[in-house]
Amino acid sequence: MSVFRGEYEATVDAKGRFLLPAGIKKKLPEGTVTLMLNRGIEKCLTLYTEQSWEVTEQQVTRLNDFDEENRIFRRRFLGGITEVELDGAGRMLLPSSLKEYAGLQKDILLVGLGDKIEIWDAVKYKQLFEDFSSDAYSRLASKVMGGQVRPLGNDQ
Repeated sequence: MSVFRGEYEATVDAKGRFLLPAGIKKKLPEGTVTLMLNRGIEKCLTLYTEQSWEVTEQQVTRLNDFDEENRIFRRRFLGGITEVELDGAGRMLLPSSLKEYAGLQKDILLVGLGDKIEIWDAVKYKQLFEDFSSDAYSRLASKVMGGQVRPLGNDQ
């Protein structure tokens, strides 16, 4: 499975297309033309390879339909998925409804998050970091990672 890392700048043209950055394209499985694009949980978009989407989709579709919160989540999460195709030049067209949802303007950032890529309006992404203090980040890191990770080489 592809592993995406880093932040990449791109520009959306007047037709709503952008060129997939080379650093991301080289991580795609060979011959990839179709990708899966969805609304992010925050106001961004999430881009998946077909393989990584299938894993995520299976997890979500296994949720208990008799639980109201599960139904609401499934509807919101699975309802926005769209197949997008790369053209011969490696450009991807952003559907207008998804572009509007994320508030994407001309300058965007693609952020590799392992098995998926988030697509953010560049100004909104920068604001995320300006609004989140170092102390808040430290507390979050401790809460999320504290006691969860064993040192490398410790197989006990």
